[in-house]
Amino acid sequence: MTTWVALFVLALGGMLLVGNDSGMIAGVDETTFGYGVFLLALLIYLGGGLLGRYGGGAATVARDAVTWLALGLGLVTLYAYKDDLTPIAARVVGELLPGTAMTVETSTGGLTEVKLRKRLNGHFTANVEINGEPVSMIVDTGASSIVLTPEDARAAGIDVEEMTFRVPVLTANGRTMAARVWLDDVSVGPLDRTRVEALIAQPGALSQSLLGMSFLSRLRSYEFSGDYLTLRG
Repeated sequence: MTTWVALFVLALGGMLLVGNDSGMIAGVDETTFGYGVFLLALLIYLGGGLLGRYGGGAATVARDAVTWLALGLGLVTLYAYKDDLTPIAARVVGELLPGTAMTVETSTGGLTEVKLRKRLNGHFTANVEINGEPVSMIVDTGASSIVLTPEDARAAGIDVEEMTFRVPVLTANGRTMAARVWLDDVSVGPLDRTRVEALIAQPGALSQSLLGMSFLSRLRSYEFSGDYLTLRG
Protein backbone atom coordinates (compact mmCIF):
# COMPACT_ATOMS: atom_id res chain seq x y z
CA MET A 1 0.00 0.00 0.00
CA THR A 2 2.74 2.44 0.95
CA THR A 3 4.44 1.74 -2.41
CA TRP A 4 1.38 2.97 -4.27
CA VAL A 5 1.13 6.04 -2.03
CA ALA A 6 4.77 6.88 -2.74
CA LEU A 7 4.26 6.45 -6.49
CA PHE A 8 1.18 8.68 -6.31
CA VAL A 9 3.23 11.39 -4.59
CA LEU A 10 5.85 11.17 -7.35
CA ALA A 11 3.24 11.31 -10.12
CA LEU A 12 1.43 14.25 -8.53
CA GLY A 13 4.69 16.11 -8.03
CA GLY A 14 5.65 15.52 -11.67
CA MET A 15 2.31 16.89 -12.94
CA LEU A 16 2.64 19.99 -10.76
CA LEU A 17 6.14 20.63 -12.07
CA VAL A 18 5.14 20.25 -15.72
CA GLY A 19 2.02 22.38 -15.39
CA ASN A 20 3.58 25.18 -13.36
CA ASP A 21 4.63 28.41 -15.06
CA SER A 22 5.14 30.71 -12.07
CA GLY A 23 8.49 29.31 -10.90
CA MET A 24 7.12 28.73 -7.39
CA ILE A 25 5.08 25.85 -5.98
CA ALA A 26 3.72 25.86 -2.43
CA GLY A 27 5.95 28.80 -1.58
CA VAL A 28 9.24 27.22 -2.70
CA ASP A 29 11.13 27.26 -6.00
CA GLU A 30 10.51 24.40 -8.43
CA THR A 31 13.91 22.74 -7.93
CA THR A 32 13.47 22.56 -4.17
CA PHE A 33 9.92 21.31 -4.64
CA GLY A 34 11.09 18.53 -6.96
CA TYR A 35 13.73 17.26 -4.54
CA GLY A 36 11.25 17.55 -1.69
CA VAL A 37 8.69 15.41 -3.51
CA PHE A 38 11.27 12.73 -4.20
CA LEU A 39 12.47 12.65 -0.58
CA LEU A 40 8.89 12.55 0.71
CA ALA A 41 8.05 9.60 -1.55
CA LEU A 42 11.22 7.79 -0.45
CA LEU A 43 10.42 8.34 3.23
CA ILE A 44 6.87 7.03 2.72
CA TYR A 45 8.21 3.97 0.99
CA LEU A 46 10.84 3.22 3.63
CA GLY A 47 8.54 4.12 6.50
CA GLY A 48 6.04 1.51 5.41
CA GLY A 49 8.18 -1.30 6.76
CA LEU A 50 10.17 -1.92 3.59
CA LEU A 51 13.42 -2.72 5.36
CA GLY A 52 11.69 -5.11 7.75
CA ARG A 53 10.10 -7.06 4.92
CA TYR A 54 13.42 -7.53 3.19
CA GLY A 55 14.67 -9.65 6.09
CA GLY A 56 18.27 -8.70 5.51
CA GLY A 57 18.23 -9.21 1.76
CA ALA A 58 20.96 -6.74 0.87
CA ALA A 59 20.75 -7.45 -2.85
CA THR A 60 17.03 -6.68 -2.94
CA VAL A 61 17.56 -3.50 -0.92
CA ALA A 62 20.25 -2.37 -3.37
CA ARG A 63 18.06 -3.16 -6.38
CA ASP A 64 15.12 -1.14 -5.06
CA ALA A 65 17.41 1.69 -4.00
CA VAL A 66 18.64 1.94 -7.59
CA THR A 67 15.03 1.87 -8.82
CA TRP A 68 14.09 4.76 -6.56
CA LEU A 69 17.17 6.70 -7.58
CA ALA A 70 16.17 6.26 -11.22
CA LEU A 71 12.65 7.51 -10.45
CA GLY A 72 14.09 10.56 -8.72
CA LEU A 73 16.39 11.33 -11.62
CA GLY A 74 13.44 10.90 -13.99
CA LEU A 75 11.44 13.46 -12.02
CA VAL A 76 14.31 15.96 -12.16
CA THR A 77 14.78 15.29 -15.90
CA LEU A 78 11.06 15.82 -16.50
CA TYR A 79 11.29 19.19 -14.85
CA ALA A 80 14.45 20.16 -16.72
CA TYR A 81 12.84 19.49 -20.12
CA LYS A 82 9.29 20.57 -19.31
CA ASP A 83 9.39 23.45 -21.84
CA ASP A 84 10.28 20.97 -24.60
CA LEU A 85 7.77 18.34 -23.48
CA THR A 86 4.74 20.64 -23.13
CA PRO A 87 4.22 21.15 -26.91
CA ILE A 88 4.59 17.39 -27.47
CA ALA A 89 1.96 16.67 -24.82
CA ALA A 90 -0.35 19.25 -26.42
CA ARG A 91 0.07 17.57 -29.83
CA VAL A 92 -0.80 14.14 -28.38
CA VAL A 93 -3.92 15.52 -26.66
CA GLY A 94 -4.94 17.27 -29.88
CA GLU A 95 -4.68 14.02 -31.84
CA LEU A 96 -6.66 12.05 -29.26
CA LEU A 97 -9.26 14.77 -28.63
CA PRO A 98 -10.10 16.70 -31.84
CA GLY A 99 -11.04 20.28 -31.00
CA THR A 100 -8.33 20.64 -28.39
CA ALA A 101 -5.85 23.34 -29.35
CA MET A 102 -2.36 21.97 -30.06
CA THR A 103 0.26 24.63 -29.34
CA VAL A 104 2.83 24.44 -32.10
CA GLU A 105 5.21 27.28 -31.37
CA THR A 106 5.57 30.42 -29.30
CA SER A 107 8.24 32.67 -30.79
CA THR A 108 10.28 35.28 -28.99
CA GLY A 109 8.22 37.93 -30.75
CA GLY A 110 5.06 36.64 -29.10
CA LEU A 111 3.60 34.85 -32.17
CA THR A 112 1.75 31.71 -31.14
CA GLU A 113 0.45 28.99 -33.46
CA VAL A 114 -2.16 26.41 -32.54
CA LYS A 115 -3.60 23.62 -34.66
CA LEU A 116 -7.06 22.08 -34.67
CA ARG A 117 -7.70 18.66 -36.21
CA LYS A 118 -10.74 18.03 -38.42
CA ARG A 119 -13.39 15.79 -36.91
CA LEU A 120 -14.84 12.73 -38.65
CA ASN A 121 -17.94 14.75 -39.66
CA GLY A 122 -15.74 17.11 -41.71
CA HIS A 123 -16.05 20.08 -39.35
CA PHE A 124 -13.31 21.82 -37.43
CA THR A 125 -14.48 21.98 -33.84
CA ALA A 126 -12.71 24.11 -31.25
CA ASN A 127 -12.88 23.85 -27.49
CA VAL A 128 -13.28 27.55 -26.71
CA GLU A 129 -13.40 29.35 -23.38
CA ILE A 130 -16.09 32.04 -23.30
CA ASN A 131 -15.75 34.28 -20.26
CA GLY A 132 -13.76 31.49 -18.64
CA GLU A 133 -16.33 28.74 -19.37
CA PRO A 134 -15.68 25.87 -21.86
CA VAL A 135 -17.86 25.83 -24.98
CA SER A 136 -17.53 23.45 -27.95
CA MET A 137 -17.89 25.46 -31.18
CA ILE A 138 -17.78 24.79 -34.92
CA VAL A 139 -15.25 26.98 -36.73
CA ASP A 140 -17.25 28.80 -39.41
CA THR A 141 -15.44 31.35 -41.60
CA GLY A 142 -18.76 32.08 -43.31
CA ALA A 143 -20.22 33.48 -40.10
CA SER A 144 -19.47 37.19 -39.66
CA SER A 145 -19.62 36.84 -35.88
CA ILE A 146 -19.48 34.35 -33.06
CA VAL A 147 -22.96 32.87 -32.69
CA LEU A 148 -23.89 31.19 -29.41
CA THR A 149 -26.83 28.97 -28.62
CA PRO A 150 -28.88 30.22 -25.65
CA GLU A 151 -27.64 27.25 -23.61
CA ASP A 152 -23.97 28.07 -24.22
CA ALA A 153 -24.63 31.75 -23.54
CA ARG A 154 -26.14 30.93 -20.16
CA ALA A 155 -23.17 28.67 -19.35
CA ALA A 156 -20.89 31.64 -20.08
CA GLY A 157 -22.79 33.79 -17.58
CA ILE A 158 -24.91 35.74 -20.07
CA ASP A 159 -28.51 36.58 -19.12
CA VAL A 160 -30.59 35.71 -22.18
CA GLU A 161 -34.03 35.85 -20.59
CA GLU A 162 -34.67 39.55 -21.29
CA MET A 163 -32.90 39.75 -24.65
CA THR A 164 -34.58 41.14 -27.74
CA PHE A 165 -33.82 39.10 -30.85
CA ARG A 166 -33.83 41.66 -33.65
CA VAL A 167 -30.66 40.96 -35.70
CA PRO A 168 -31.41 38.83 -38.81
CA VAL A 169 -28.98 35.95 -39.38
CA LEU A 170 -28.79 33.06 -41.85
CA THR A 171 -27.95 29.63 -40.42
CA ALA A 172 -27.90 26.07 -41.74
CA ASN A 173 -31.50 25.79 -40.52
CA GLY A 174 -32.61 28.90 -42.42
CA ARG A 175 -33.18 32.51 -41.44
CA THR A 176 -33.64 33.42 -37.80
CA MET A 177 -33.18 36.34 -35.44
CA ALA A 178 -30.45 36.92 -32.88
CA ALA A 179 -29.43 39.32 -30.13
CA ARG A 180 -26.10 41.19 -30.20
CA VAL A 181 -23.78 41.06 -27.18
CA TRP A 182 -20.11 41.66 -26.32
CA LEU A 183 -18.08 38.85 -24.75
CA ASP A 184 -15.51 39.82 -22.13
CA ASP A 185 -13.03 37.11 -23.10
CA VAL A 186 -12.71 34.46 -25.82
CA SER A 187 -9.77 32.06 -26.02
CA VAL A 188 -8.70 29.02 -28.04
CA GLY A 189 -5.80 27.53 -26.13
CA PRO A 190 -3.26 30.35 -25.61
CA LEU A 191 -4.93 32.60 -28.23
CA ASP A 192 -6.93 35.04 -26.13
CA ARG A 193 -9.01 38.04 -27.23
CA THR A 194 -11.05 40.40 -25.08
CA ARG A 195 -14.21 42.35 -25.86
CA VAL A 196 -15.40 40.23 -28.78
CA GLU A 197 -18.68 40.86 -30.59
CA ALA A 198 -21.13 37.95 -30.67
CA LEU A 199 -24.72 37.02 -31.42
CA ILE A 200 -27.08 34.93 -29.32
CA ALA A 201 -29.37 32.85 -31.54
CA GLN A 202 -33.01 32.29 -30.78
CA PRO A 203 -33.81 29.02 -29.01
CA GLY A 204 -33.81 26.08 -31.43
CA ALA A 205 -32.07 27.96 -34.26
CA LEU A 206 -28.65 26.30 -33.79
CA SER A 207 -27.58 22.87 -32.65
CA GLN A 208 -24.02 24.05 -31.86
CA SER A 209 -22.36 27.43 -31.36
CA LEU A 210 -20.24 28.92 -34.16
CA LEU A 211 -16.77 30.45 -33.92
CA GLY A 212 -17.01 33.15 -36.56
CA MET A 213 -15.03 36.05 -37.95
CA SER A 214 -15.46 38.44 -35.02
CA PHE A 215 -12.81 36.25 -33.34
CA LEU A 216 -10.92 34.84 -36.34
CA SER A 217 -10.37 38.28 -37.93
CA ARG A 218 -8.58 39.43 -34.79
CA LEU A 219 -5.91 36.75 -35.22
CA ARG A 220 -2.81 37.34 -37.28
CA SER A 221 -3.91 34.66 -39.74
CA TYR A 222 -5.61 31.28 -40.11
CA GLU A 223 -4.93 28.53 -42.63
CA PHE A 224 -6.66 25.31 -43.67
CA SER A 225 -4.30 22.52 -44.72
CA GLY A 226 -5.59 18.98 -45.11
CA ASP A 227 -7.00 17.77 -41.82
CA TYR A 228 -5.66 20.75 -39.85
CA LEU A 229 -6.62 24.33 -39.23
CA THR A 230 -3.74 26.51 -38.05
CA LEU A 231 -4.51 29.67 -36.07
CA ARG A 232 -1.79 32.28 -35.61
CA GLY A 233 -1.94 35.12 -33.13
